[in-house]
Amino acid sequence: MCAISAGSRGKSVAVLDHANKVGKKILMSGGGRCNFTNYYAEPANFLSENEHFCKSALSRYTQWDFISLVEKHGIPYHEKKLGQLFCDNKAKDIVNMLLAECADVGVEVRTHCSVDQVEKQNNGFLLTTSQGKWLCQSLVVATGGLSIPTMGATGFGYDIAKQFGLKVLPTSAALVPFTFTPHLLEQFEGLSGTSADSLVSCNGQSFRENILFTHRGLSGPSVLQISSYWQPGDSVAINLFPDRDLFEYLKEKQQKNPKSHVNAVMSETLTKKLADRLCELWFTDFYQKPLAELSNEQLAAVAEQCQNWQLKPTGTEGYRTAEVTMGGIDTDEVSSKTFEAKKVQGLYFIGEVLDVTGHLGGYNFQWAWACGHACGQYV
Repeated sequence: MCAISAGSRGKSVAVLDHANKVGKKILMSGGGRCNFTNYYAEPANFLSENEHFCKSALSRYTQWDFISLVEKHGIPYHEKKLGQLFCDNKAKDIVNMLLAECADVGVEVRTHCSVDQVEKQNNGFLLTTSQGKWLCQSLVVATGGLSIPTMGATGFGYDIAKQFGLKVLPTSAALVPFTFTPHLLEQFEGLSGTSADSLVSCNGQSFRENILFTHRGLSGPSVLQISSYWQPGDSVAINLFPDRDLFEYLKEKQQKNPKSHVNAVMSETLTKKLADRLCELWFTDFYQKPLAELSNEQLAAVAEQCQNWQLKPTGTEGYRTAEVTMGGIDTDEVSSKTFEAKKVQGLYFIGEVLDVTGHLGGYNFQWAWACGHACGQYV
């Protein structure tokens, strides 16, 4: 995106990529259909030590600008939910669009090109690479974070920042599934693949979407979202019935269907398998009794446990499956207008390598497009 922006200004631009093909993360994203932006993208959807840093770029290149580019190339797309936009066909449509835009402005794209050394020269930078030496006036580092190392992710961008004396904040895996203790895994054994619409909360933040039981713990969109706010040792609160006051509903059911059971009522919202398992775990003493025989205290206990389930994950699955990396280069080191390092003329950092992390749902791509476009106006 930065190359397209700079190339359109008549700059001579080369993109060096150590991977064997470009846009690997684009190709795998959104189940192969690329959730390329979000109708509702705004600064509030991003985490950073400096919450204001992302505002400038996001305002200068919006989701509507990228949508216009997608439409210009005739790529069919649809909104899945919550403003999330996906290709109708394949994510490759987005990669091909970006490569076509690069070609239109004379950008050279080199794959299989790893950078071994970066040196500052009087007139710019000297790069020693697996494909020879390159001299450039402006050097843009857009190497991403540590997430999904099997895709070629490394800490190379952070190393360059440190080489030139820039502060790098601690990094952690974000938008990542939680893992359980062996005891918890045993309790929920056999539920892998079971999902439930839930409100998940931690540290003052809440997200409403599905949770998904896995053979390692808990995943699903709402869990991935809250993982960005979770710290080791924290509990997560899960409301399995976010649309109703469960206590009042159980009392109502007690009047209308006194012979019914707690697990039958829970099965109206949850899968029968999940409802039965939760009852076995949480309400062993009374769930097999008809509602007519249950006290208000017992009904209240069901409601409290189901609507405020306190779960303490042991950790996360880490960078192996994390969609993004939290932390990174301190944004105080970089201009929010140009993305040039304040201490090093001609050195720029954009994208996930910076301490800016978006929510799940196309926001991280929108940050990539926006900061890339903004930086390309100044290199």
